[in-house]
Amino acid sequence: MPSVAAYRGRFGPAQAERLLWRAGFGPRRNEAQKLAQLGLADAVHSLVYPGREHFVGPQPHDEKGRPLAPYDAWGHDHLWWLDRMIRTSRPLVERMTLVWHDWFATSNQGVGSQRLMIGQNNLFRAHGLGSFHELLNRVTEDPAMLVWLNGSDNSKYSPNENYGREMMELFTLGAGRGYTETDVRQNARALTGFRNDWKRNVGLTNFRYDPKYHDTGTKTIFRKRGAFTWKDSCRLCVTHPDHPSFFVAKLWSYFVPTAPDAHTAAALQQLYVKSGYEIRPVLAAILRHPALYTGPRMVKSPVLYTAGLLRRLGRPIDTSAWTWLDSMAGQQLFYPPNVAGWDDTRWLDTARWRGRWWIAQYALNPYALDPGKAKQPYDAKKLIHDAVGFWRNPALGPGTTVALQAFARNVVADARKDKWKQQQYPPMAQNALRHLIAVSPEFQTA
Repeated sequence: MPSVAAYRGRFGPAQAERLLWRAGFGPRRNEAQKLAQLGLADAVHSLVYPGREHFVGPQPHDEKGRPLAPYDAWGHDHLWWLDRMIRTSRPLVERMTLVWHDWFATSNQGVGSQRLMIGQNNLFRAHGLGSFHELLNRVTEDPAMLVWLNGSDNSKYSPNENYGREMMELFTLGAGRGYTETDVRQNARALTGFRNDWKRNVGLTNFRYDPKYHDTGTKTIFRKRGAFTWKDSCRLCVTHPDHPSFFVAKLWSYFVPTAPDAHTAAALQQLYVKSGYEIRPVLAAILRHPALYTGPRMVKSPVLYTAGLLRRLGRPIDTSAWTWLDSMAGQQLFYPPNVAGWDDTRWLDTARWRGRWWIAQYALNPYALDPGKAKQPYDAKKLIHDAVGFWRNPALGPGTTVALQAFARNVVADARKDKWKQQQYPPMAQNALRHLIAVSPEFQTA
């Protein structure tokens, strides 16, 4: 079996920080330095095989100090999960939960139950590093998915193709790869039998598999004949010859912005099949691959950007504003736009950029300096030094540095002949410099 290449360069704090961004939500204070001390292999192992969860920091609450109500209050499901991203001690588990939420994209717009959506979210969290075959089984019988893609409306009396089609097109094989319309229709028959009830003041409940509604006849799927059931449907898709290439390419795309070369793709596919369709070994190999450390940067999604800012600041969830802010930037958790998930090529378009600017503003509000009280140096270099220090000295490129220098010099020059401005402008400039760093290319990408 061909081996998967591993990064052999220096693994210092910069490389560890990139790993924490790709495999989590960015570093807390000193976290990148501690991870770098482990070396690449042990650092990846610590993420892929984490210990028990323990949350770091105070409990989340809204702006009035009230506990979150994720099952009931609008937007609190988003806050509940964002809090987990910020306080988790198992960042890769939480990051993979986000990956599966996009891979098996299910929206509360169609499900209509925050309780069912959070149930699915916990399913991803519990099984997101194990067997993909088992994960597909669990998703297929998951209540939120049964509602979202009409699985519990699919019976032998009236087959519904929605889930059977997306299982092939989006979840396991890829559009137009290895299946026909006949396979879709036959797969729908294999998936029949799921039911649920509806009760007043309860809603959708009692999700179950009822053999009486299952089509027990012979089906032909991928040129194989049998009295297939829903579990056979999952098995046939995962063991299809075109599945490993789909799985590797899609999983890779969440961590590296450029496609793997042919040798890497083949090696990862063989690793996946040999492991029995396990997620963890493929994921670990991707996180050790040179392309992750030497390749181009990736744009952060709005939720990743928000969680990263708050982790860096050490700020907990203390306002409900993050729901509408992330939505304005293009990503409200539990509400992907469609069954294909979010379009990550549009994260920085003009329609969404305003939301990112506001996210940075809201993140910085508690730390804003009052021009009437705070004193800041009347010196451009010192203002920039202090603003960069506020963010714990991130590496900034020459373009960002030049822009910050020009801004600070203009502020100082404008206040040169006015003592009032010399007192008032530096604190305002410090607030603005912090904000400009937060929206810089270096903070928007990782």
